[in-house]
Amino acid sequence: MKILVINTGSSSIKYQLFDMRNESVISSGIAEKIGEDLGILTHKRNDKKTIIKQKFIDHKSAFHIIEKLLIDKDISAVGHRVVHGGEKFSGSVIIDREVIDAIKENIPLAPLHNPSNLEGIYVAMELFPNIPHVAVFDTAFHQTIPKKAYLYALPYSFYDKYKIRKYGFHGTSHSYILEKVSEYMRIPSRKLNLITIHLGNGASITAIKHGCSIDTSMGMTPLEGLIMGTRCGDIDPAIPFFLMDHINMSSDEIYKLLNQQSGLKGICGKNDMREILNEAIKGDSFAQLAIQMYCYRIKKYIGAYIAILERVDAIVFTAGIGENSPYIRCLCCSGLESLGVKLDHEMNQRNRIEISMQDSHIKVLVVPTDEELKIARETMRLISKLSHK
Repeated sequence: MKILVINTGSSSIKYQLFDMRNESVISSGIAEKIGEDLGILTHKRNDKKTIIKQKFIDHKSAFHIIEKLLIDKDISAVGHRVVHGGEKFSGSVIIDREVIDAIKENIPLAPLHNPSNLEGIYVAMELFPNIPHVAVFDTAFHQTIPKKAYLYALPYSFYDKYKIRKYGFHGTSHSYILEKVSEYMRIPSRKLNLITIHLGNGASITAIKHGCSIDTSMGMTPLEGLIMGTRCGDIDPAIPFFLMDHINMSSDEIYKLLNQQSGLKGICGKNDMREILNEAIKGDSFAQLAIQMYCYRIKKYIGAYIAILERVDAIVFTAGIGENSPYIRCLCCSGLESLGVKLDHEMNQRNRIEISMQDSHIKVLVVPTDEELKIARETMRLISKLSHK
């Protein structure tokens, strides 16, 4: 059985085609700069790479090229990444008119993401009309967070009328890591207490108790929480008003500032951690400061989540930075010995799965994430149910 996984952005389409018999990737690719003067489509199949440079007027024109490159005509289903499912979805679903309407309703909560995700659904359903399409929501895994953790201390009517609350994101990654740690530790997921740390250009940390998310760093939008590549993370909510009153910045300018010009980029001018680490080694004080701030914020969240979980089986690093930077992992865990965290520096440098000392009360693990495979598995699970009806 072959399943196509699609992640549609505002100007891009990422895709992977899986053979679910062995969960191998048959082909994959990305179309970028959709709507610009010159787009780029990079397609990989086996060891062959195809690069197409042409103007893609819209997502549909890019999808038509992707369909031809896929070659495979026996695709059984399409899995779509959808960023925001609001309160309606606590799991993945077969896409129908009701699901599409619900994704539309959540556009105010994710104005940069849900419209693009919908565009990908519309086009893919047109190109692949006779097979099931599945929506896998970034927010779904976090729907187990209790009210005391997801509500903001605003008048309750703002939640009641406008659904202003913490939703959390990266749920597909955090839930995938839970599954992998369960396999590695040979403990059922329902018995595991974990702190999972997803560190890419976007970053989030989640407290998992008995296999369920009970708190996470991102909020109503992905802006809250950890310092990220270009997002500021937690700040005093009065700062935007200060910027409005004293610098005469508009709401649009402030939105762009907090989402695209802040975080690591705001401190040192770069948002790629590899470049920042190289500059820090050369003695760049701003790069060094950005790293210190980044890891300090993560350490604060680790401490807070140890407190609310009461018992922690493992702290797990994942995603690009989490999987590949021993130095960042070391700084994040430094000084946590009194809380039961003892890092094995040799294992950490070698990027082993388990990087904690044998006598560490809390294990520290490095587990690669695979959100596309998780989406493919979710799609497979749902269409298997359809075939058994």
